[in-house]
Order: sequence, then structure tokens, then C-alpha cells
Amino acid sequence: MARTRPPIPRRRCRPDRGVGPAHPASRRRPAIGGLALRAAAVLGLALGLAGLPAARPGGGPGAAAWAAGTLPYVLTIAPVQPPALATALQAASELAALRTTAPVGAFALTLRARQDAARLGQVLHSFGYYQGSVAIRIGGRALDSPGLLGWLDQLPAAPPVAVAVAVTPGPLFRLGAVRLTGVVPEAARAALGLAPGAPARAGDVLAARARVLAALRAAGYALAKVRLEPAVLYPDQDRMDVTFAVAAGPRVALGPITFQGNKGVNPAFLRRHIALRPGERFSPAAIEAARTALLALPVFSYAQAMPARRLDAEGRLPIAFRLDERQRHAVGFGAAYSTDLGLGLNADWLDRNLFGNAEQLRLGGAMAAGGNAELQPGYRLNARFSKPDFRVPGQTLELAVGAVHQSLLPYTQTALMQSARLERALAPHWRLGAGIAGEEETIVQEGVSRVYYLVRLPLSLSFDDANSLLDPTRGLRATLRLVPTQSVLGHGGEVLAELSGAAYLDLSGNGRSVLALRGLVGQAFGATSAFSLPPDQRFYAGGSGTVRGYRFQSIGPQFADGRPVGGTGVLAAGVEFRQRVARHWGFTLFSDAGRVSAADSQSGARVG
Repeated sequence: MARTRPPIPRRRCRPDRGVGPAHPASRRRPAIGGLALRAAAVLGLALGLAGLPAARPGGGPGAAAWAAGTLPYVLTIAPVQPPALATALQAASELAALRTTAPVGAFALTLRARQDAARLGQVLHSFGYYQGSVAIRIGGRALDSPGLLGWLDQLPAAPPVAVAVAVTPGPLFRLGAVRLTGVVPEAARAALGLAPGAPARAGDVLAARARVLAALRAAGYALAKVRLEPAVLYPDQDRMDVTFAVAAGPRVALGPITFQGNKGVNPAFLRRHIALRPGERFSPAAIEAARTALLALPVFSYAQAMPARRLDAEGRLPIAFRLDERQRHAVGFGAAYSTDLGLGLNADWLDRNLFGNAEQLRLGGAMAAGGNAELQPGYRLNARFSKPDFRVPGQTLELAVGAVHQSLLPYTQTALMQSARLERALAPHWRLGAGIAGEEETIVQEGVSRVYYLVRLPLSLSFDDANSLLDPTRGLRATLRLVPTQSVLGHGGEVLAELSGAAYLDLSGNGRSVLALRGLVGQAFGATSAFSLPPDQRFYAGGSGTVRGYRFQSIGPQFADGRPVGGTGVLAAGVEFRQRVARHWGFTLFSDAGRVSAADSQSGARVG
């Protein structure tokens, strides 16, 4: 179709310099005269913000009004389409952002308006509107209107002067030719993702450059560079051509791997811990995985990968990891109170790097008393040692010993426990654990005291992709536990199975409104009745872990005196809505349900 407007010469522009007012590449070096004018403008703005008089050539009747203070204004920005452009224009306007927080005088108001005109023009460019215009009027007068400043000086503080912004986007430019120059691997060329005819948005062009560079680096071109040439605009065709100059450089392998900041950790252990090896092809994903693995060690608080900027004499790329170690020793104290378990106090001591290979030793103790589900004060003592990368990378050995005395509603227990456990990562988010545990315990229930010597073989498989350990807002957690249990004295032989899970749904998208769902299913296979299991191995419900609003372990079959028997199966579920209010406040609504059953007794169910 023939165009009715005359042809306009093509011109060059830089899409990476029209992204927005905050983009550092949008600053061009002014001429000397421009620097002087800019300095005067900044000085006038500072004086206007401070409410001080600014020097004017020849003084004039407006000088007294300028020194008197600020000039309030009301702002209107005419609506434009599409809505995303309107939102970006509103966000970029300093006339809007600073109207109430940074009052200005007449001169500074005109300066702010002129800067907004340039800033909003950059927003138009970033959306692909290269022929757009911005018109700002103060009190109905254009910014270049003769005598505007003197007229503003005479205005009273009330009513506020009207400032109107009108943006005309003009035609939307579209991409014409999209070129990649240089020797470009096919994988990088396919990552470009820019098609002729698409809107010529600066953000899309810059994102394409980033994709090409990422594809080159992923293919092993560690020193690759992708330069965006000045784009060529064809105003008479509403078209923009873009060219990316690619310098892939050589495909490189990793050179020596070194560590910085590991004062107390053995470098040989760190080299074994990460999956990177000298001679492997450069891979940003593998380097990031190594950084994440280092940061997962409890001995480090910070880890940063720093590839060298040039190749070594052998043509390989050295890489260093900068590390910050945590304090080797830590002491912790805690206190909690609940109506069922009463006042709880705990303390522990931690060594994060016992032998120089990130081994941990934790000694701890806790006591509780005063709750309506704990008949007498109780205590718990434990010591736990963990060694990462035991035998093979990614496998952790845990050794634990402990002692406990607790007098709960169903039973009173005094026990000594020992365990050894191996845990390893199978895949991202998946972990497998297996071990052996022994327990010597004396349990009193309904006035009858029994001694148990138990051997257990706990197995676990867990999945966790939640976005936070302590306060997740999205993701899923699930754990399957199988615990074959045998009494040394020949009593019983059961397999305790338990499947638990939780799902977190971010309803608001920003973590302020979260729906949490959780469930628990447990069954003792091979148990002919609840009494074929030691009381502490039975299933119970009630309390914060299952059904809130009921005392700890209070739900299920009961003896004649009303105390819980425990069961061979449990089923519990809960739904919870969390809502944050303001910055530091929030509330939670929840509903829980639970059921404990035994093979030889009537089941008990509760809903809270």
C-alpha cells in the first residue's frame, strides 16, 4: 500500500539507551556549554527544594515570590493505550512520584516538567513508539511559552496550579531485518527469538541479546561477547532493523579451581565436594551448581564463583570461589509455651567444622513442665555428629545418642537411644535416607511398667521444592517413612509406615496471602492390636502437629480412666489460610481433622 506521507530519512538509535530513565546507558556526555546549563539547573533545583532564593539576571518583580516558598500543583496524565504503557508512564513520572513528598518552587517545577518530558519519551521508545511525543502544560501554558517562569512566580499558593501531561504514542514500530554477524553457533542463533514483524520493544531486543550470550556461554564459549549495534529506524515505514555483532571466541575448558576465604576448611575436601573438575568444558550451570553445593555446607555463609577474565597459558579458564566462613562455634537458647506441653526451655552448642571437613557436632538439652498434657517435668539430652560426603559426595553420615524422660497423658517414658543414618540426594528436591537405631526404654502405662529393647531400621524418601525452609509460600513437601521394628526380647515385629505432606499456594503472587494444605496417613503393618506395639510406637493425634485445639496425644481410643491408648493407624488433615496485614502483622484461619484407629478397639475422631 502506498503511503500518503512523504518519506523520512532513516536514522540510527540505540535500543539499549531507550529502556527507561534509570538505565545507565541513557546518559550521554554533554558539551561544555551543556554542562554549564545543567549545573545551573541542578543548582536552581536544589535552591527550589530548600525554599531559598535563586539568583536571577536583573532581579525583577518575581524574585520576592520565588523566595517565598513552594508552588503546589495538581497533576493529570491523559490516558493512553495499551494499559502497560500507561502504567509505565505513570511509574516513570517524577511529577507524579514527587508531587507530595518533594514540594518545589516555580523554577524547579518547570525543570521537573522538562525532565519528565524527556523521561516519558524514553518510555515511549522502550515500548517501540519512536515517533511519539510528550506535551506538558503548566497552568494551561506550554513549557516553552515566553514569560512562563515570571507568570508562575506571581501565582499564589492556592489554588494549586494545574499540570497536564498529554502523551501521543504515534505508530508502533516493528522489527524489520534482524541480523547476527560473526561466526554464530546454531544453538545461539536459535536462542535469538526475535522475528521480523514483532513490536520493536527495546526490552525484547535487550532480552534477545542476553539469550544469545547465555546460549554461547552454555555451549562453552566462556569469553563470548554480543554487541548490539545502533539500530536503524525507517520512520516512513514504522520499521527498525537491529544487528547483533557476535564474537564467540574459543570454546574453553576449565582450568585450575581454587578457593579463597576457607580459613579452617580443607581445600581437598572442597574439591571433592563440588562436581567441577579441571579439563571439563566451561558450563555456567555446572559452576552455579558448585556454588550452591558450597553454600549448602553449614560452615559457609557466602559463596561466589569468579571465573578468570582471560585464559591461562594452556588455553583453559581458571575459576576461583570466594567463600566466607561462619563462626565455628555457636550457642543457642530458646523458650516456648503452650497450654498442653507447658513451658519449654532448650539450649544447644554447635561446632560447625569439627575436624576441618565441615563435620558438625551438636550437643543439646531441653526440658518442659506445666502443661495439661505433661503430668510431670521432663527432659531430653542429645548429641549429634554429622559428616558430609561420607564415602561419596552428596552422602551424609549422622550418628546420634540421646536420653529422654517424659511423663505424658498416655505413658511415662525413660529411654536411651542410639542411631546411625546415611542420607543422600537422589536428584534435585529428592533425598533418600536409611539407618539403624536402637532403644532401651522403660514405659509405665496404667500403672504397669515394661522394659523394651528395640531395634529399628528407618527408611525415608522425601521431596521438597518449597521456596523457604521456615516460612514457605509456594511449593510442595512430602515424606514417606518406613520403620521396620523388632524387639530384642522377641516381642512383635511390625513395620510402621507414615506418609506426610504439605502444599503451599501463593494466592496473591507476593506471598502475603497463602493457602497451606497438609495431611498425614500412618499405619502399623503386622500389628494385631495397639497393645502389640510399645506405647511410644503407637499413633496418636492432637496438638500442633495434627489437630490443633486438642491436647497433645489426646485423640483416639481411651482407657476406662479417659487416658489415650494409642492406635495402629492415624489419619489427619488440615487447611490453613495465612494473611499478612501491613508490614509486621498477620493472621491465620485454619481447620484441622484427625482420626486414630486400633485393630481391636473403637476408633476416635475429632474435628477442630
